[in-house]
Amino acid sequence: MYLRENWYVAALTSELDAKPLSRQILGEHVAIFRSESGRVTALADQCPHRGYPLSLGTIVGEQLVCGYHGFTFDGSGTCVAVPGQDRIPSRADVRRYALKEQGILVWIWMGHGEPDESKLPPTPWLTEAENWSTVSGVAKISASFDLLVDNLLDLSHETFLHSGSIGTPEVATTPLEVEVDEENHVVRVFRHMNAVECPPFYARTTGLHGKIDRWQDIDYTPPGHYLLHARIAPVGQPPLPDGTDDHAYHMKIFYGLTPSSEGKVYDFWALARDFCVGDDEIDRFLEKMQTSVVQEDVDALNILQSRTDERREVSEVSVKIDRGGLAARRMLASMADAQSAS
Repeated sequence: MYLRENWYVAALTSELDAKPLSRQILGEHVAIFRSESGRVTALADQCPHRGYPLSLGTIVGEQLVCGYHGFTFDGSGTCVAVPGQDRIPSRADVRRYALKEQGILVWIWMGHGEPDESKLPPTPWLTEAENWSTVSGVAKISASFDLLVDNLLDLSHETFLHSGSIGTPEVATTPLEVEVDEENHVVRVFRHMNAVECPPFYARTTGLHGKIDRWQDIDYTPPGHYLLHARIAPVGQPPLPDGTDDHAYHMKIFYGLTPSSEGKVYDFWALARDFCVGDDEIDRFLEKMQTSVVQEDVDALNILQSRTDERREVSEVSVKIDRGGLAARRMLASMADAQSAS
């Protein structure tokens, strides 16, 4: 069951150019486009005339023209022109989805009621460009949404799957702590590592080598908002929880988890840092490195899904490192039950 009364990342702003963008989100085909005035709009990606995808059409001013027979739609989804006649059929309009542009991300509300803006996460590190530098990307994974959630809530896999970039032995051996905020629907996972090896991902960008203090603090707000607060500091000078530590290096690693269809999910990511702001060389390095890390996850999850599909029954053995993922599963199930009851 899809949790529809929520915001999901629909696109990166960098993906919107002179042509409409086609996305399948929660099983629904959506056409996303930026008009000539700069307004971003999302419409159901199906012309009512013969069902041709509107994403294959053309942006003309503030309107979207179907690429098959020229039916024309404004930003509200209203059909405003039909070739060869003045009368417009009453059933020619299409659904418009509520969107919010937030820095480099475009969010979509998939519910049918009024969008709840209180559910839209604050992302100042993506909108305050003078204080942060950001790289971003998106991957499409042929695996279930649940597998991606499990992957991100248990970072011990970094030691083995990402050993050449962000993984060191201590990520797997350091115990983690889990907090569950039922009222605000947040699962928090903490792993604080002291006097551990500095992996290439951080050594190349911070200039730190040898031993460091490294914190990983995760906030997961189901269904689709995941934020890793990565804090790196010289050994013996640990980071501070409130961020008032000028000697430390901070990264906000955000993932927007957006189900596409059954067994397929978009993994939007944005990595922001508050050091070496504006350094293009470090931007390129981090973009290349993060893209590689995400692809390693994609490959692993695709393999897991294919093996899962082969088996009639799936058995699992859960251990302490799975506590965050198991808490997320329970919260997602609770949210689905509440949606079914409403």
